Amino acid sequence: MEHRFYTLDVFTNTRFEGNPLAVITDGDDLSDDEMLAIAREMNLSETVFVQKPTEEEALARLRIFTTKEELKLAGHPVIGTWFLLAELGVVPAQEGGVHILQQTGAGVLPVEIRFKDGRPQRVTMTQKEAIFKPSKINKKKLAAALGLSPKDFDPKLDPELVSTGIFNLMVPLRNRAALGKISMNMSELRKLQGTHATMAYCFALGGNGKAFSRGMLPWEFSEDAATGSAAGSLGAYLVRHGKLAAGHTLSILQGVEMGRPSHIEVQVSQAGKKLVPRVSGAAVKVFEGTIRI
Repeated sequence: MEHRFYTLDVFTNTRFEGNPLAVITDGDDLSDDEMLAIAREMNLSETVFVQKPTEEEALARLRIFTTKEELKLAGHPVIGTWFLLAELGVVPAQEGGVHILQQTGAGVLPVEIRFKDGRPQRVTMTQKEAIFKPSKINKKKLAAALGLSPKDFDPKLDPELVSTGIFNLMVPLRNRAALGKISMNMSELRKLQGTHATMAYCFALGGNGKAFSRGMLPWEFSEDAATGSAAGSLGAYLVRHGKLAAGHTLSILQGVEMGRPSHIEVQVSQAGKKLVPRVSGAAVKVFEGTIRI
């Protein structure tokens, strides 16, 4: 049986920039083992399988696989998949914004797609309410695992575990120069993070609501060009620590050091202590074809 696939570059409007993603648009009759095998064949940080939803309010179900396992939620797979489905007409074009619901491993979550002249321009995903856990990782050991010294950390902010669907470790650095110095020791970072976080999301703040980031992964893809889940967590972290006003836009530039610049926008709504991020970006289609199983 043949299955249709597409690849996209996500969090960019330019081919060969942003974060690559593979999407299989007819994934209903594939087993978990087959989906994992296809994800390994694609050899990208994530591959999405679009299926009919089991929750009636959702338009589609997204199954998201790395080369090792299924994820409950991830940012660039959601943004890229719905950009593609809008291009393919699964989401009817409508000038302005279209709101739909998607089924993910993290639950049924809203997505907004903005259209202009009948084409999708921007996809916004609403993530889950942020959960915070203090990091018990020794800062000196964390610095060494990243190839940095402790003085490269931001003196006013501490590393913290944050989840808006999956946990990532927020690592605040003193400046953008420190970000450029990172040279990760993969085994040491994996040992320090354990199962507590998917990645170390290292960032430095710029002025006017800007941040620069690197997503360090302690597995075969050692760095992620754009990480929507961690970007949402960063927005919530910055609101929590008074570095970003709720409702204001945080513009994140990630992937520069990899030669794949990616542009991510985050807004965080606040109700009391409840912080809910919305992450936005664009995508561009690169390849399409079929896979025979």
